[in-house]
Amino acid sequence: MTDLVNRRPMGLNIAIWAFVLCWIMIAGFPFLWTMWGSFKVQGDFFSKADWTYALHGVRTQAETGAAFTGDGYFGAWVTKSFWHSAINTAIVVVSVVIISLSLGTLGGYALARSGKKYAFYLLMLALVFRAMPHITLVSGYLLPFFEWNLWGHLPTAIIVMVAINQPFTLWMLHSFFLNIPKDLDESAMVDGCTRFQAFRRVIVPVMWPGVITTGLFSFLLAYNDFTVTATLLSQSNQTMIPKIASFLGTTQTEGNVMFAVAAVVSATVPLFVLVMFFQRQIVSGLTAGAVKG
Repeated sequence: MTDLVNRRPMGLNIAIWAFVLCWIMIAGFPFLWTMWGSFKVQGDFFSKADWTYALHGVRTQAETGAAFTGDGYFGAWVTKSFWHSAINTAIVVVSVVIISLSLGTLGGYALARSGKKYAFYLLMLALVFRAMPHITLVSGYLLPFFEWNLWGHLPTAIIVMVAINQPFTLWMLHSFFLNIPKDLDESAMVDGCTRFQAFRRVIVPVMWPGVITTGLFSFLLAYNDFTVTATLLSQSNQTMIPKIASFLGTTQTEGNVMFAVAAVVSATVPLFVLVMFFQRQIVSGLTAGAVKG
């Protein structure tokens, strides 16, 4: 690979690197600009007079005495109790990921090893269920949640998001299991393992990158969800995304845009950290199905 790169014309290498750098700058600029603006006051970041106010912090300097301020973060996290929404998000996300992966690994393994025709029909049914709009599923759960006095609590959002996410995890993990030779199962059972012991001790460690990749997508679904959490959770049990929307205010109540900007940055940073930490496992999991056996 190094020799191939060295044989390229210098102009081509420069063009490639220039394209990559431009793509990174264009893709990363919105977040970097938002993060920069989160340390300004609203008069600078949303200035109609001169957009360069956001760079120099003219009004931030006048209002706070410094070019940067953390008032947006303090107001969001302390004044508006954004920390409580962060805890709610952590509870919902961890629960959804654990339940979805537990059911998905067992169901995907069973369908991959069954060899029966009904396995295909179950997967097709799961695919149809996954294609349904989220609001359709949410509306179907509203009546029993109201009758059982469950509406507004975190378990309601967890139940619905697991129902939405389960077909995806089932399909993805099923495809990973298909790429693991059945000989591994049979060898383990010849050595004295039961079917479940062979699954737990032999199969799962082999496909661990696939589990991590699927878990990350489940995490993103629960972490970034707005429809389910905004509809099923009360004001006191909001997760981060609906809480950020509430900072913007309504036609009846005045919001604080800088609280929302600071909260957006706070909610986005963990995603970058997570992807960077698991990048090797993610790439390994996504490419695991490229070669069988």
